[in-house]
Amino acid sequence: MAAEPLRPSVTAEDACDGFSVESMDLTVRPWAEGGFILEANGFAMRCAVGRTGLTADKHEGDGGTPIGRWALREGFYRPDKMPAPQTRLPMQALKPSDGWCDAPGDPNYNKPVQLPYRASHEELWRKDDIYDVIVVMGYNDDPPTDGRGSAIFLHISRSDYSPTAGCVAVPLEEMMKLLALVGPETHIVVSAA
Repeated sequence: MAAEPLRPSVTAEDACDGFSVESMDLTVRPWAEGGFILEANGFAMRCAVGRTGLTADKHEGDGGTPIGRWALREGFYRPDKMPAPQTRLPMQALKPSDGWCDAPGDPNYNKPVQLPYRASHEELWRKDDIYDVIVVMGYNDDPPTDGRGSAIFLHISRSDYSPTAGCVAVPLEEMMKLLALVGPETHIVVSAA
């Protein structure tokens, strides 16, 4: 079977030309060349997923990216590195005290918290660049179920597309283009097919 080529990624002009953003979903799936791609209205870009691949049975700390259709809830960005991204999603400037609780049994499990925080958590203000922009995927949040996974984000990939802890990651340039197209009605579909 011949490998499928990646089509050009989304351009700024696409945001105004022929895109039906009200019905647009982002789809993450395996790529014939190996690895994974994120597709949006006929365009595709390489992406990274969790270190154990895609899973239909997500558990805290398993390294898998959950299969399913997840709303894009809101986003965060580093104001010391960039202006607020252009998007219809709600966006907030990160602060060094921002964290995300990943401790099953804690009342704030899979929710944002302020640091210092007594239970296990992720720091959102990181020394590397992968959380310079974060979009919260609506996985296990309505309401959260203990142990089913937390802090599942669309965030910035490393240059080598190395695996994430369970999130989906794309390069910063592609993230900014996607943000210009998405809004609260957009979903990300993670599919093994």
